[in-house]
Amino acid sequence: MKIAVLSCIHGNLAALEAVLRNIDQRSVDQIYCLGDLVGYGPYPNEVVARIRELNIPTCQGCWDEDIVDGLNACECSYPSLLAETRGRRAHEWTNREVTPETRTYLSNLPLTLQQDNLCFVHGSPHSQHEYLLTETSAFIAMERVLATGADTLFCGHTHVPYVRDLEHSHLTLKVASSSTQSPTHSATPLPSLKRIINAGSVGEPRHGRPNATYAIYNTGTQQAELREVEYDYTQTCAAILEKGLPAIFAWRLAQGLEYAEKADDPTHVCER
Repeated sequence: MKIAVLSCIHGNLAALEAVLRNIDQRSVDQIYCLGDLVGYGPYPNEVVARIRELNIPTCQGCWDEDIVDGLNACECSYPSLLAETRGRRAHEWTNREVTPETRTYLSNLPLTLQQDNLCFVHGSPHSQHEYLLTETSAFIAMERVLATGADTLFCGHTHVPYVRDLEHSHLTLKVASSSTQSPTHSATPLPSLKRIINAGSVGEPRHGRPNATYAIYNTGTQQAELREVEYDYTQTCAAILEKGLPAIFAWRLAQGLEYAEKADDPTHVCER
């Protein structure tokens, strides 16, 4: 069985349509989406309608959660007051734009999806807001996969695609029966291969190019492929400006990069 995994569409309808066309050419049996259908981009309702039309199983992303519950769940810290102001503006715009039907759909999305030995989440099994980065410690990465009971964990949230194999890991245990005894050590071998596959971002890539990214996974061969799809991102950039969203969102979409100013107040902590 061949599956396609999408993440972080962020209201970018042109990117979504380009990826769907690419998927149609790949003989895919099933599509999964890891959330963040809305936020930053100019077409939140249209993106949700397209995902619903195709009946694509979808997890709730952090932006999907924030639109439903408000800015009260974020565990991040904005790099600057300017960045936080932009984030608030984007949230307020999206909150006004989404229809009641879209909001209800987002509120009912599950936090995780499971298929056999595969698990699908937005950020991590612990939180939509947790980043599983390539540099996340192997111990934490392995724990996150093991927590799902799956062999392969699909995630997004970072907007940077990668495949990470976790092989030949050992968990060291220290046990002491009383305060007078020295701890005894044992190394418990973990399963030989666990894997994290990050699908990157359809609608707001941050890997250095404006191309939309997604993942294809063959359940039979266990082969993972990270795909890049070119599309006319200038359409979305123009719509971002026309709809009054922060212009920096158009710039970073065109560059395929995150943008963070030097902190104007190093002690500032995000209020979300």
